[in-house]
Amino acid sequence: MSGSTLWDLVAWRAARTPGATALVQGARAARDERRITFGGLRAGAERVAAGLHAHGVRPGSRVVWQLPTRIGTVLVSLALARLGAVQSPVLPGYREHELDHVLRRTGAAFLLVPGGPHGTGAAAPARRAAARLPAPPAVLPASGPLPDGDPATLPPPPADPDAVRWIYWTSGTTAAPRGVLHTDRGLRTAGACLAAALRLGPGDVGSMAFPYAHVAGPDYTVMLLTLGIPAVLLERFALPAALAPYRRHRVTVAGGSTAFYALFLAAQRALPPGERLLPSLRLLAGGGAPKPPALHHEVTAELGCQLVHGYALTEAPMVTMGDPLDGAALLAGTDGRPAAGMEIRIAPGSGEILLRGPAVCRGYLGDTGPAPGPGRAPADGFLATGDLGHLTPTGHLVVTGRLKDIIIRKGENISAREIEDLLAGHPDIAGAAVIGLPDAERGELVCAVVEQPPGAGELTLGAVTARLLSQGLARHKLPERLEVVPALPRGATLRKVLKRDLRARFGGGAADRAPDR
Repeated sequence: MSGSTLWDLVAWRAARTPGATALVQGARAARDERRITFGGLRAGAERVAAGLHAHGVRPGSRVVWQLPTRIGTVLVSLALARLGAVQSPVLPGYREHELDHVLRRTGAAFLLVPGGPHGTGAAAPARRAAARLPAPPAVLPASGPLPDGDPATLPPPPADPDAVRWIYWTSGTTAAPRGVLHTDRGLRTAGACLAAALRLGPGDVGSMAFPYAHVAGPDYTVMLLTLGIPAVLLERFALPAALAPYRRHRVTVAGGSTAFYALFLAAQRALPPGERLLPSLRLLAGGGAPKPPALHHEVTAELGCQLVHGYALTEAPMVTMGDPLDGAALLAGTDGRPAAGMEIRIAPGSGEILLRGPAVCRGYLGDTGPAPGPGRAPADGFLATGDLGHLTPTGHLVVTGRLKDIIIRKGENISAREIEDLLAGHPDIAGAAVIGLPDAERGELVCAVVEQPPGAGELTLGAVTARLLSQGLARHKLPERLEVVPALPRGATLRKVLKRDLRARFGGGAADRAPDR
Protein backbone atom coordinates (compact mmCIF):
# COMPACT_ATOMS: atom_id res chain seq x y z
CA MET A 1 0.00 0.00 0.00
CA SER A 2 2.99 2.34 0.40
CA GLY A 3 3.02 3.33 -3.26
CA SER A 4 -0.72 3.87 -3.62
CA THR A 5 -2.90 6.96 -3.41
CA LEU A 6 -4.75 8.31 -0.40
CA TRP A 7 -8.02 7.08 -1.88
CA ASP A 8 -6.58 3.56 -2.16
CA LEU A 9 -5.98 3.68 1.59
CA VAL A 10 -9.58 4.82 2.22
CA ALA A 11 -10.91 1.93 0.12
CA TRP A 12 -8.56 -0.58 1.78
CA ARG A 13 -9.63 0.36 5.30
CA ALA A 14 -13.34 0.41 4.37
CA ALA A 15 -13.05 -3.12 2.99
CA ARG A 16 -11.13 -4.32 6.04
CA THR A 17 -13.27 -2.90 8.89
CA PRO A 18 -16.34 -1.23 7.32
CA GLY A 19 -18.40 -1.12 10.52
CA ALA A 20 -15.71 0.22 12.84
CA THR A 21 -16.11 3.80 14.05
CA ALA A 22 -13.78 6.22 12.30
CA LEU A 23 -14.80 9.65 13.58
CA VAL A 24 -17.02 11.06 16.30
CA GLN A 25 -18.08 14.69 16.06
CA GLY A 26 -17.60 15.66 19.68
CA ALA A 27 -20.10 17.87 21.49
CA ARG A 28 -20.80 18.80 25.09
CA ALA A 29 -24.05 16.77 25.04
CA ALA A 30 -24.15 13.21 23.71
CA ARG A 31 -27.40 13.88 21.80
CA ASP A 32 -25.61 16.47 19.64
CA GLU A 33 -22.85 14.11 18.55
CA ARG A 34 -22.54 12.37 15.21
CA ARG A 35 -20.34 9.44 14.22
CA ILE A 36 -19.28 7.76 11.00
CA THR A 37 -17.71 4.39 10.24
CA PHE A 38 -14.82 3.67 7.90
CA GLY A 39 -17.32 2.19 5.45
CA GLY A 40 -19.39 5.35 5.81
CA LEU A 41 -16.34 7.49 5.04
CA ARG A 42 -15.84 5.73 1.73
CA ALA A 43 -19.51 5.70 0.73
CA GLY A 44 -20.11 9.28 1.84
CA ALA A 45 -16.99 10.60 0.11
CA GLU A 46 -18.03 8.89 -3.14
CA ARG A 47 -21.45 10.54 -3.04
CA VAL A 48 -19.90 13.95 -2.33
CA ALA A 49 -17.41 13.37 -5.13
CA ALA A 50 -20.25 12.62 -7.53
CA GLY A 51 -22.03 15.79 -6.41
CA LEU A 52 -18.90 17.88 -6.98
CA HIS A 53 -18.38 16.17 -10.35
CA ALA A 54 -21.90 17.22 -11.36
CA HIS A 55 -20.87 20.83 -10.61
CA GLY A 56 -17.88 20.52 -12.94
CA VAL A 57 -15.03 19.45 -10.62
CA ARG A 58 -12.73 17.17 -12.62
CA PRO A 59 -9.39 15.41 -12.11
CA GLY A 60 -6.79 18.17 -11.91
CA SER A 61 -9.34 20.92 -11.08
CA ARG A 62 -7.95 23.41 -8.59
CA VAL A 63 -10.24 23.69 -5.59
CA VAL A 64 -9.77 25.99 -2.58
CA TRP A 65 -11.80 25.15 0.50
CA GLN A 66 -12.31 26.95 3.80
CA LEU A 67 -14.51 24.79 6.00
CA PRO A 68 -14.99 24.11 9.73
CA THR A 69 -13.54 21.03 11.40
CA ARG A 70 -16.42 18.63 10.96
CA ILE A 71 -17.04 15.15 9.61
CA GLY A 72 -18.50 16.77 6.49
CA THR A 73 -15.19 18.52 5.85
CA VAL A 74 -13.35 15.20 6.03
CA LEU A 75 -15.83 13.82 3.49
CA VAL A 76 -15.24 16.81 1.18
CA SER A 77 -11.46 16.42 1.36
CA LEU A 78 -11.65 12.67 0.71
CA ALA A 79 -14.11 13.31 -2.14
CA LEU A 80 -11.60 15.63 -3.81
CA ALA A 81 -8.94 12.96 -3.31
CA ARG A 82 -11.27 10.45 -4.99
CA LEU A 83 -11.71 12.78 -7.95
CA GLY A 84 -7.99 13.49 -8.25
CA ALA A 85 -8.58 17.24 -7.92
CA VAL A 86 -5.86 19.59 -6.65
CA GLN A 87 -7.16 20.79 -3.29
CA SER A 88 -5.94 23.75 -1.29
CA PRO A 89 -7.30 23.83 2.29
CA VAL A 90 -7.40 27.26 3.95
CA LEU A 91 -7.34 27.78 7.71
CA PRO A 92 -10.53 29.20 9.25
CA GLY A 93 -8.59 32.22 10.55
CA TYR A 94 -7.65 33.44 7.07
CA ARG A 95 -9.55 36.58 6.10
CA GLU A 96 -10.00 38.51 2.87
CA HIS A 97 -6.38 39.61 2.44
CA GLU A 98 -5.00 36.08 2.75
CA LEU A 99 -7.88 34.56 0.78
CA ASP A 100 -7.33 36.96 -2.10
CA HIS A 101 -3.67 35.88 -2.12
CA VAL A 102 -4.57 32.15 -2.05
CA LEU A 103 -7.19 32.38 -4.79
CA ARG A 104 -4.95 34.38 -7.10
CA ARG A 105 -1.90 32.18 -6.58
CA THR A 106 -3.73 28.89 -7.07
CA GLY A 107 -5.83 30.06 -10.02
CA ALA A 108 -8.66 28.13 -8.37
CA ALA A 109 -11.67 27.24 -10.50
CA PHE A 110 -13.78 26.34 -7.45
CA LEU A 111 -14.17 27.69 -3.92
CA LEU A 112 -15.92 25.54 -1.31
CA VAL A 113 -17.30 27.41 1.71
CA PRO A 114 -19.82 26.84 4.51
CA GLY A 115 -23.46 26.96 3.44
CA GLY A 116 -25.86 29.76 4.26
CA PRO A 117 -27.24 32.90 2.63
CA HIS A 118 -25.02 34.41 -0.03
CA GLY A 119 -22.44 36.80 1.39
CA THR A 120 -23.19 36.20 5.07
CA GLY A 121 -21.74 34.20 7.94
CA ALA A 122 -18.41 32.41 8.00
CA ALA A 123 -18.25 32.27 4.20
CA ALA A 124 -18.53 36.05 3.74
CA PRO A 125 -14.79 36.89 3.60
CA ALA A 126 -14.10 34.11 1.09
CA ARG A 127 -17.03 35.13 -1.09
CA ARG A 128 -15.94 38.78 -1.08
CA ALA A 129 -12.36 37.86 -1.98
CA ALA A 130 -13.57 35.65 -4.84
CA ALA A 131 -15.89 38.31 -6.19
CA ARG A 132 -13.01 40.77 -6.66
CA LEU A 133 -11.06 38.47 -8.99
CA PRO A 134 -11.04 39.08 -12.76
CA ALA A 135 -12.19 35.48 -13.27
CA PRO A 136 -13.97 34.50 -10.05
CA PRO A 137 -14.08 30.80 -9.12
CA ALA A 138 -17.39 29.00 -8.88
CA VAL A 139 -18.48 29.20 -5.23
CA LEU A 140 -20.12 26.03 -3.88
CA PRO A 141 -21.62 25.61 -0.39
CA ALA A 142 -20.08 22.50 1.19
CA SER A 143 -21.18 22.51 4.81
CA GLY A 144 -24.52 21.34 6.18
CA PRO A 145 -26.10 19.73 3.13
CA LEU A 146 -23.11 18.46 1.15
CA PRO A 147 -22.97 18.08 -2.65
CA ASP A 148 -24.53 14.72 -3.46
CA GLY A 149 -24.62 12.48 -6.51
CA ASP A 150 -24.57 8.96 -7.88
CA PRO A 151 -21.12 7.33 -7.56
CA ALA A 152 -21.78 5.47 -10.81
CA THR A 153 -21.14 8.76 -12.64
CA LEU A 154 -17.59 9.09 -11.31
CA PRO A 155 -14.45 8.70 -13.45
CA PRO A 156 -11.85 6.12 -12.35
CA PRO A 157 -9.92 6.98 -9.17
CA PRO A 158 -6.52 8.67 -9.56
CA ALA A 159 -3.60 6.27 -10.01
CA ASP A 160 -0.43 8.37 -9.64
CA PRO A 161 0.58 8.86 -5.97
CA ASP A 162 3.36 11.26 -7.01
CA ALA A 163 1.17 13.88 -8.67
CA VAL A 164 0.92 17.18 -6.78
CA ARG A 165 -2.68 17.25 -5.52
CA TRP A 166 -2.36 19.26 -2.29
CA ILE A 167 -1.43 22.90 -1.71
CA TYR A 168 -1.04 23.83 1.94
CA TRP A 169 -0.21 27.29 3.21
CA THR A 170 2.48 28.37 5.61
CA SER A 171 1.38 30.39 8.61
CA GLY A 172 2.22 33.75 7.07
CA THR A 173 3.33 35.19 10.43
CA THR A 174 6.33 36.91 8.85
CA ALA A 175 5.21 37.38 5.23
CA ALA A 176 2.45 36.45 2.80
CA PRO A 177 1.54 32.75 3.05
CA ARG A 178 3.45 30.41 0.73
CA GLY A 179 1.77 27.53 -1.06
CA VAL A 180 3.47 24.23 -0.20
CA LEU A 181 3.09 21.42 -2.72
CA HIS A 182 2.40 17.88 -1.51
CA THR A 183 1.58 14.53 -3.06
CA ASP A 184 -0.50 11.59 -1.86
CA ARG A 185 2.70 9.61 -1.37
CA GLY A 186 4.23 12.33 0.80
CA LEU A 187 1.17 12.71 3.04
CA ARG A 188 0.70 8.96 3.31
CA THR A 189 4.34 8.54 4.28
CA ALA A 190 4.00 11.17 7.03
CA GLY A 191 0.82 9.65 8.45
CA ALA A 192 2.20 6.10 8.40
CA CYS A 193 5.32 7.28 10.23
CA LEU A 194 3.16 8.98 12.86
CA ALA A 195 1.20 5.74 13.35
CA ALA A 196 4.43 3.81 13.85
CA ALA A 197 6.03 6.40 16.14
CA LEU A 198 3.19 6.66 18.67
CA ARG A 199 2.92 2.88 19.12
CA LEU A 200 -0.89 2.94 19.32
CA GLY A 201 -3.01 -0.19 19.56
CA PRO A 202 -6.57 -1.41 18.90
CA GLY A 203 -7.91 0.01 22.15
CA ASP A 204 -6.71 3.56 21.55
CA VAL A 205 -9.00 6.51 20.81
CA GLY A 206 -7.45 9.61 19.28
CA SER A 207 -8.60 13.21 19.03
CA MET A 208 -8.32 16.04 16.55
CA ALA A 209 -8.55 19.40 18.29
CA PHE A 210 -6.77 21.41 15.58
CA PRO A 211 -8.30 22.80 12.35
CA TYR A 212 -8.69 20.02 9.79
CA ALA A 213 -7.44 22.46 7.14
CA HIS A 214 -3.97 22.25 8.73
CA VAL A 215 -1.51 19.84 7.10
CA ALA A 216 -1.87 17.73 10.26
CA GLY A 217 -5.43 16.90 9.06
CA PRO A 218 -4.46 14.32 6.42
CA ASP A 219 -1.46 13.32 8.54
CA TYR A 220 -3.76 12.24 11.38
CA THR A 221 -6.39 10.80 9.01
CA VAL A 222 -3.80 8.53 7.41
CA MET A 223 -2.82 7.33 10.88
CA LEU A 224 -6.44 6.47 11.71
CA LEU A 225 -6.93 4.66 8.38
CA THR A 226 -3.68 2.76 8.80
CA LEU A 227 -4.46 1.55 12.33
CA GLY A 228 -8.26 1.36 12.08
CA ILE A 229 -8.82 3.31 15.30
CA PRO A 230 -11.32 6.13 15.94
CA ALA A 231 -10.84 9.76 16.88
CA VAL A 232 -13.00 12.45 18.43
CA LEU A 233 -13.22 15.50 16.16
CA LEU A 234 -13.73 18.95 17.71
CA GLU A 235 -14.82 21.96 15.70
CA ARG A 236 -13.31 24.22 18.36
CA PHE A 237 -10.99 23.27 21.18
CA ALA A 238 -11.72 24.91 24.51
CA LEU A 239 -11.58 23.75 28.08
CA PRO A 240 -13.65 22.71 29.93
CA ALA A 241 -16.07 22.18 27.01
CA ALA A 242 -13.86 19.54 25.37
CA LEU A 243 -13.69 17.43 28.52
CA ALA A 244 -17.19 15.95 28.20
CA PRO A 245 -16.66 14.23 24.81
CA TYR A 246 -13.10 13.27 25.74
CA ARG A 247 -14.37 11.54 28.89
CA ARG A 248 -17.44 10.06 27.19
CA HIS A 249 -15.41 8.35 24.50
CA ARG A 250 -12.44 7.57 26.76
CA VAL A 251 -9.87 9.37 24.64
CA THR A 252 -6.42 7.88 25.19
CA VAL A 253 -4.36 10.14 22.91
CA ALA A 254 -4.66 13.93 22.85
CA GLY A 255 -2.50 16.95 22.18
CA GLY A 256 -1.71 19.24 19.28
CA SER A 257 1.12 21.52 20.37
CA THR A 258 2.82 22.97 23.42
CA ALA A 259 -0.05 25.39 24.09
CA PHE A 260 -2.49 22.46 24.26
CA TYR A 261 -0.27 20.71 26.82
CA ALA A 262 -0.28 23.86 28.96
CA LEU A 263 -4.08 24.16 28.75
CA PHE A 264 -4.56 20.57 29.91
CA LEU A 265 -2.10 21.15 32.73
CA ALA A 266 -3.87 24.31 33.90
CA ALA A 267 -7.22 22.49 33.88
CA GLN A 268 -5.72 19.64 35.92
CA ARG A 269 -4.39 22.11 38.50
CA ALA A 270 -7.88 23.55 38.94
CA LEU A 271 -9.17 20.17 40.22
CA PRO A 272 -9.07 18.91 43.81
CA PRO A 273 -5.92 16.94 44.72
CA GLY A 274 -6.05 13.33 43.58
CA GLU A 275 -8.72 13.85 40.88
CA ARG A 276 -7.55 13.14 37.33
CA LEU A 277 -8.67 15.44 34.54
CA LEU A 278 -8.91 12.63 31.97
CA PRO A 279 -8.64 9.19 33.59
CA SER A 280 -8.36 7.39 30.22
CA LEU A 281 -5.60 9.63 28.85
CA ARG A 282 -2.27 7.84 28.53
CA LEU A 283 -0.47 9.93 25.92
CA LEU A 284 -0.16 13.59 24.97
CA ALA A 285 1.47 13.97 21.56
CA GLY A 286 2.15 16.90 19.29
CA GLY A 287 4.64 19.26 17.73
CA GLY A 288 4.77 22.46 15.75
CA ALA A 289 6.10 24.62 18.59
CA PRO A 290 8.98 24.44 21.10
CA LYS A 291 8.45 22.30 24.21
CA PRO A 292 10.28 23.45 27.37
CA PRO A 293 11.72 20.49 29.32
CA ALA A 294 10.14 21.83 32.53
CA LEU A 295 6.66 21.60 30.96
CA HIS A 296 7.30 17.98 30.00
CA HIS A 297 8.08 16.99 33.59
CA GLU A 298 5.09 18.92 34.98
CA VAL A 299 2.68 17.31 32.51
CA THR A 300 3.83 13.75 33.14
CA ALA A 301 3.82 14.19 36.92
CA GLU A 302 0.48 15.97 37.26
CA LEU A 303 -1.63 14.63 34.37
CA GLY A 304 -0.45 11.07 34.92
CA CYS A 305 0.31 10.39 31.25
CA GLN A 306 3.25 10.28 28.90
CA LEU A 307 4.21 13.24 26.70
CA VAL A 308 5.89 12.68 23.35
CA HIS A 309 6.81 15.68 21.24
CA GLY A 310 7.99 15.88 17.66
CA TYR A 311 9.30 18.26 15.05
CA ALA A 312 7.35 18.98 11.88
CA LEU A 313 6.50 21.83 9.55
CA THR A 314 4.09 22.48 6.72
CA GLU A 315 6.79 21.46 4.25
CA ALA A 316 7.36 18.13 6.07
CA PRO A 317 4.45 17.12 8.33
CA MET A 318 6.48 14.34 9.99
CA VAL A 319 10.20 14.80 10.63
CA THR A 320 10.88 13.44 14.14
CA MET A 321 8.76 12.16 17.01
CA GLY A 322 9.48 11.09 20.55
CA ASP A 323 9.17 7.37 21.24
CA PRO A 324 7.00 6.35 24.22
CA LEU A 325 9.74 3.81 25.03
CA ASP A 326 12.39 6.52 25.37
CA GLY A 327 13.34 7.54 28.88
CA ALA A 328 12.18 10.75 30.55
CA ALA A 329 15.46 12.57 29.86
CA LEU A 330 15.27 11.98 26.11
CA LEU A 331 11.56 12.78 25.92
CA ALA A 332 12.01 16.02 27.87
CA GLY A 333 15.22 17.19 26.26
CA THR A 334 14.88 16.22 22.59
CA ASP A 335 12.35 16.26 19.76
CA GLY A 336 12.66 12.56 18.97
CA ARG A 337 14.32 10.48 16.27
CA PRO A 338 13.85 10.94 12.51
CA ALA A 339 10.94 9.12 10.90
CA ALA A 340 11.64 6.26 8.50
CA GLY A 341 13.19 7.58 5.29
CA MET A 342 13.83 11.07 6.68
CA GLU A 343 17.39 12.35 6.30
CA ILE A 344 18.48 15.20 8.56
CA ARG A 345 21.61 17.20 7.94
CA ILE A 346 22.84 20.07 10.08
CA ALA A 347 24.41 22.82 7.97
CA PRO A 348 27.99 23.54 9.07
CA GLY A 349 28.53 27.01 10.48
CA SER A 350 24.88 28.04 10.88
CA GLY A 351 23.48 24.87 12.47
CA GLU A 352 20.41 25.06 10.22
CA ILE A 353 18.32 21.88 9.93
CA LEU A 354 18.20 20.48 6.37
CA LEU A 355 15.72 17.76 5.35
CA ARG A 356 15.36 15.20 2.59
CA GLY A 357 12.88 12.32 2.30
CA PRO A 358 9.54 11.17 0.84
CA ALA A 359 7.48 13.21 3.32
CA VAL A 360 9.17 16.48 2.30
CA CYS A 361 7.15 18.73 0.00
CA ARG A 362 7.77 19.01 -3.73
CA GLY A 363 8.46 22.74 -3.53
CA TYR A 364 6.38 25.89 -3.44
CA LEU A 365 3.72 27.37 -5.65
CA GLY A 366 5.42 29.47 -8.32
CA ASP A 367 5.79 33.19 -7.78
CA THR A 368 4.08 34.09 -11.04
CA GLY A 369 1.08 31.79 -11.08
CA PRO A 370 -0.12 28.27 -10.47
CA ALA A 371 2.95 26.52 -11.88
CA PRO A 372 5.02 24.72 -9.22
CA GLY A 373 8.25 26.45 -8.28
CA PRO A 374 11.29 25.15 -6.40
CA GLY A 375 11.74 25.50 -2.69
CA ARG A 376 14.82 27.00 -1.05
CA ALA A 377 17.01 23.91 -1.14
CA PRO A 378 20.64 23.09 -1.96
CA ALA A 379 21.45 21.32 -5.19
CA ASP A 380 21.50 17.93 -3.46
CA GLY A 381 17.80 18.14 -2.65
CA PHE A 382 17.83 18.99 1.05
CA LEU A 383 15.17 21.46 2.14
CA ALA A 384 16.52 24.31 4.27
CA THR A 385 14.04 24.76 7.12
CA GLY A 386 15.19 27.99 8.76
CA ASP A 387 15.27 26.10 12.08
CA LEU A 388 18.40 25.53 14.14
CA GLY A 389 19.37 22.36 15.95
CA HIS A 390 21.75 19.48 16.47
CA LEU A 391 21.68 15.69 16.54
CA THR A 392 22.66 13.84 19.71
CA PRO A 393 24.94 10.76 19.69
CA THR A 394 21.74 8.66 20.01
CA GLY A 395 20.36 10.16 16.79
CA HIS A 396 17.74 12.35 18.49
CA LEU A 397 17.10 15.86 17.18
CA VAL A 398 17.26 18.87 19.48
CA VAL A 399 15.67 21.97 17.94
CA THR A 400 17.27 25.07 19.45
CA GLY A 401 15.51 27.93 17.67
CA ARG A 402 14.99 29.78 14.42
CA LEU A 403 17.58 31.48 12.25
CA LYS A 404 15.43 34.59 12.55
CA ASP A 405 15.05 34.03 16.30
CA ILE A 406 18.69 34.60 17.13
CA ILE A 407 19.27 37.87 18.99
CA ILE A 408 22.58 39.55 18.18
CA ARG A 409 23.60 41.70 21.13
CA LYS A 410 26.98 43.47 20.82
CA GLY A 411 28.02 40.89 18.23
CA GLU A 412 27.12 37.91 20.44
CA ASN A 413 24.49 35.42 19.26
CA ILE A 414 21.80 34.69 21.88
CA SER A 415 19.19 31.96 21.48
CA ALA A 416 15.68 33.10 22.41
CA ARG A 417 14.65 29.45 22.84
CA GLU A 418 17.27 28.84 25.52
CA ILE A 419 15.93 31.69 27.67
CA GLU A 420 12.29 30.73 27.05
CA ASP A 421 12.92 27.17 28.24
CA LEU A 422 14.33 28.49 31.52
CA LEU A 423 11.51 31.00 32.01
CA ALA A 424 8.95 28.20 31.51
CA GLY A 425 9.88 26.77 34.91
CA HIS A 426 9.14 30.01 36.82
CA PRO A 427 6.09 29.56 39.10
CA ASP A 428 4.78 33.05 38.31
CA ILE A 429 5.06 32.67 34.51
CA ALA A 430 2.40 30.87 32.45
CA GLY A 431 3.96 31.64 29.07
CA ALA A 432 7.03 33.46 27.79
CA ALA A 433 8.39 34.79 24.52
CA VAL A 434 11.86 36.28 24.18
CA ILE A 435 12.46 38.73 21.33
CA GLY A 436 15.22 41.00 20.13
CA LEU A 437 14.40 44.69 19.88
CA PRO A 438 16.44 47.35 18.02
CA ASP A 439 18.86 49.22 20.24
CA ALA A 440 21.29 51.95 19.17
CA GLU A 441 24.00 50.88 21.62
CA ARG A 442 23.70 47.11 21.60
CA GLY A 443 22.35 46.46 18.10
CA GLU A 444 19.58 44.44 19.75
CA LEU A 445 18.47 44.10 23.36
CA VAL A 446 16.87 41.03 24.91
CA CYS A 447 13.21 41.52 25.84
CA ALA A 448 11.18 38.92 27.74
CA VAL A 449 7.41 39.13 27.26
CA VAL A 450 5.47 37.01 29.74
CA GLU A 451 1.94 36.16 30.78
CA GLN A 452 1.18 35.13 34.35
CA PRO A 453 -1.13 32.48 35.80
CA PRO A 454 -4.13 33.61 37.89
CA GLY A 455 -3.17 34.76 41.37
CA ALA A 456 0.52 35.18 40.60
CA GLY A 457 2.50 37.86 42.40
CA GLU A 458 4.00 40.94 40.82
CA LEU A 459 6.93 40.13 38.55
CA THR A 460 9.96 42.39 38.19
CA LEU A 461 12.91 42.31 35.83
CA GLY A 462 15.29 41.95 38.78
CA ALA A 463 13.49 38.87 40.09
CA VAL A 464 13.47 37.29 36.62
CA THR A 465 17.16 37.88 35.97
CA ALA A 466 18.12 36.68 39.45
CA ARG A 467 16.34 33.39 38.82
CA LEU A 468 17.95 32.99 35.39
CA LEU A 469 21.38 33.57 36.92
CA SER A 470 20.64 30.94 39.56
CA GLN A 471 19.80 28.54 36.71
CA GLY A 472 23.23 29.10 35.16
CA LEU A 473 22.39 31.46 32.30
CA ALA A 474 25.33 33.57 31.18
CA ARG A 475 25.07 37.22 32.23
CA HIS A 476 25.32 38.57 28.67
CA LYS A 477 22.16 36.59 27.75
CA LEU A 478 19.97 38.05 30.51
CA PRO A 479 16.84 39.97 29.46
CA GLU A 480 17.28 43.72 29.65
CA ARG A 481 13.59 44.46 29.39
CA LEU A 482 10.48 42.80 30.82
CA GLU A 483 6.93 43.18 29.53
CA VAL A 484 4.00 41.56 31.34
CA VAL A 485 0.91 41.06 29.15
CA PRO A 486 -2.55 39.61 29.95
CA ALA A 487 -2.08 37.01 27.19
CA LEU A 488 0.55 36.34 24.55
CA PRO A 489 -0.74 36.74 20.98
CA ARG A 490 -1.14 33.31 19.41
CA GLY A 491 -2.07 31.87 16.05
CA ALA A 492 -5.42 30.14 15.71
CA THR A 493 -4.09 26.75 14.58
CA LEU A 494 -1.41 25.34 16.88
CA ARG A 495 -1.44 28.47 19.07
CA LYS A 496 2.14 29.47 18.32
CA VAL A 497 3.19 32.78 19.83
CA LEU A 498 3.16 35.52 17.18
CA LYS A 499 6.50 37.19 17.81
CA ARG A 500 5.97 39.50 14.87
CA ASP A 501 3.11 41.12 16.79
CA LEU A 502 5.27 41.46 19.89
CA ARG A 503 8.12 43.11 17.98
CA ALA A 504 5.67 45.54 16.40
CA ARG A 505 4.10 46.35 19.77
CA PHE A 506 7.25 46.78 21.85
CA GLY A 507 9.81 47.82 19.27
CA GLY A 508 9.51 51.54 19.92
CA GLY A 509 9.48 51.99 23.69
CA ALA A 510 10.82 50.79 27.00
CA ALA A 511 9.17 49.38 30.08
CA ASP A 512 11.15 47.69 32.87
CA ARG A 513 14.69 47.92 31.44
CA ALA A 514 18.08 47.09 32.89
CA PRO A 515 21.24 49.15 32.39
CA ASP A 516 23.81 48.03 29.84
CA ARG A 517 25.92 45.01 30.70
